[in-house]
Amino acid sequence: MFDFHCHSIFSDGELIPAELLRRVTVLGYEAVAITDHADQSNIDFILPRIISAAKALNQVSKTRLIPGIEITHVPPMQIPEMVARARMLGAEIVVVHGETLVEPVEPGTNLAAIKAGADILAHPGLISEEEVRLAAEKGVFLELSGRKGHCLANGHVAALARKFNAPLIVNSDAHAPQDFLTKEFAENVARGAGLNLEEVANLFFTVRERFLGV
Repeated sequence: MFDFHCHSIFSDGELIPAELLRRVTVLGYEAVAITDHADQSNIDFILPRIISAAKALNQVSKTRLIPGIEITHVPPMQIPEMVARARMLGAEIVVVHGETLVEPVEPGTNLAAIKAGADILAHPGLISEEEVRLAAEKGVFLELSGRKGHCLANGHVAALARKFNAPLIVNSDAHAPQDFLTKEFAENVARGAGLNLEEVANLFFTVRERFLGV
């Protein structure tokens, strides 16, 4: 089990990295990425601290902590610069906060994130066929969210991903201890979005291969 979209106290989460890592280790996770919310004002503050925690904790933890970032509510025209900046600062996974149905994310964010080559487009809402086709071409993973509200468009995202063979990922978008998904629940999120058992297995295989190299 793994999760590549969750939050610590460095944005709006409840846990410090050490406790977050410990909690998912108990759940049997292979890896977890902390991807705290960032814009131009705080990315220089957040990433070095997550990287520092990862370096220390990975020496002794069975579960690998991956330093990442979620570029959040940044104007679309500034997203490419932010993606590049995140990678320069050492983010191993770059998530962009997509056009979820439950927040006023600026239109054009999904397309800008895909064109910029983000690793994951989180909760992309009513993403268009053109955008999903481009995500498939660029290998940008589209998120099926386990989070209340953000999950409302999971079926739409899964259907278009199937049509255009775009890669999918299931993430918790966890902010608190009770938000983390078990493997069974994560699989059920994917099935609830309309994937069959073979597609669910392929989803987890593809994610492991891409982000964990196994």
